[in-house]
Amino acid sequence: MEPARKHGLSPRQRAELWRRWKEGQSLSEIGRALGRPPCSVFGWLNEQGGIAPRLRCRSSRVLTLRDREEISRGICRGDSIRCIAERIGRAVSTVSREIVRNGGSSEYLATKADARAWNAALRPKDCKLQIHWRLQRVVAEKLQLDWSPEQIAGWLRQAYPNDSSMQVSHETIYRTLFVQARGVLKKELVHHLRSRRLMRRAKTQQLKGPFRERIPGAISISQRPPEVADRAVPGHWEGDLLSGTKNTHIATIVERQTRFTKLVKVNGRDTVSVVSALTKQVRTLPRELRRTLTWDRGLEMVRHKNFSIATRVKVYFCDPRSPWQRGTNENTNGLLRQYFPIGTDMSQFSQQELDEIAKRLNQRPRKTLGFKSPAEKFYALVASTG
Repeated sequence: MEPARKHGLSPRQRAELWRRWKEGQSLSEIGRALGRPPCSVFGWLNEQGGIAPRLRCRSSRVLTLRDREEISRGICRGDSIRCIAERIGRAVSTVSREIVRNGGSSEYLATKADARAWNAALRPKDCKLQIHWRLQRVVAEKLQLDWSPEQIAGWLRQAYPNDSSMQVSHETIYRTLFVQARGVLKKELVHHLRSRRLMRRAKTQQLKGPFRERIPGAISISQRPPEVADRAVPGHWEGDLLSGTKNTHIATIVERQTRFTKLVKVNGRDTVSVVSALTKQVRTLPRELRRTLTWDRGLEMVRHKNFSIATRVKVYFCDPRSPWQRGTNENTNGLLRQYFPIGTDMSQFSQQELDEIAKRLNQRPRKTLGFKSPAEKFYALVASTG
């Protein structure tokens, strides 16, 4: 196995990063495979806007490393340039220029000459939007009107059918928006895209089909027992992830009757990390207060069956785009923003620190509880079940 570098990635690791990203793996899964934290993986992907750079390849017309090694051996034997050229099937002038530009016969080294040629071949090509300022202006204007890149590309083909300089593919627009190094379109225009994403995602991450197919065996909230809705019976929880900067998260779960909150440290958003962390925390609760968990439709709970088997807590899922169906948790997450403002790096908090913050929140009196605190109500239940 190739050793990991302290800074940056080796060529093999970069290839592995983009291969896994194209397959739709999460940042946490990629990070574990490369031995790097998810925030570092996000940084490398974000630099390219989530779009894999094109692989470089040599032209069949240029000298190969094998050709240069044969040139080096010919020089050592004292062969003439014509003899060397005939042996590798190249023009005499090609071999002559190769030797001269790399220090002459006395200093020629095949590997050094090959590396120099590879680096010299880098000729970044200006993108079409950078060359044609009129096209750039029109694309920017349409993006400001909330048109998608595909709509813009299609409209340009209709509006300028005979002018190739005023036509551009939607993929080029995406690349120009997401790849930071290009700097042609203003970064603020990304916010006019419907997804508002900062990078391009692999198609395999956009799972198709109805909700029940995305999360195998998912049970809809419509099948949840009526006792959960009226809060008459304790032990029913709502949960979600609270997100921070650098793709960091913590899990939050709230007991519906008492509003008692637990914060859970997770090492990533992938289902293995989230489910294992939730399982560990939920199993510390009294059995009588472990009945159901209502979760958003996030794919971090794909392994909900494993969670249910380990905790005996049945998981129900909200309908798509219906956060109000777990309103207690949504409200609690709003309160938690006092402790975790938007832009906070969630990875900096230990489980002990999260427990302290949850304790402070649980000790605050709530109007909905008659100005008793969630901690008072919850521990009264614990005492009664004990």
